[in-house]
Amino acid sequence: MSGEFTHFDAEGKARMVDVSAKAETERTAVAKGRILMSPETARLIREGAVKKGDVLSVARLAGIMGAKRTPDLIPLCHPLQLSSVAVDLTLDDAESAVEVTATCKIAARTGVEMEALTAVSVAVLTVYDMCKAVDKGMRISDIRLVHKSGGKSGTYEAA
Repeated sequence: MSGEFTHFDAEGKARMVDVSAKAETERTAVAKGRILMSPETARLIREGAVKKGDVLSVARLAGIMGAKRTPDLIPLCHPLQLSSVAVDLTLDDAESAVEVTATCKIAARTGVEMEALTAVSVAVLTVYDMCKAVDKGMRISDIRLVHKSGGKSGTYEAA
């Protein structure tokens, strides 16, 4: 290993980064995102009246499953044995939105930012899928990393 963490080999070809020389540390990543909708769609979710079922419960499960499948979705992402994935969804009636927060934890040589971001993405897409029959104009927005700790680069907190 050259000591450089890159997705390119000596010939410029794509490869998975070699993290074998990195120390295993406790790592946590938190990502957030939201999906904005009509007040009527928010009401249906709140009242449990969406025909496809309990939107928030299904989206929570989908987000957890998405985090576990990240290396199948993101090229060159390391397959990880996640120690914890939590996906929280909150209905914001004032904004007619569902706020999603995903927290992923692991003890490993590489971080879990992509897993947290994937969990949020899959959760908001699931909300969209379950509600699109009544509101095709929903908008997914603000998917971002808000916290990262562990590893060589230390702690990151979004401003």
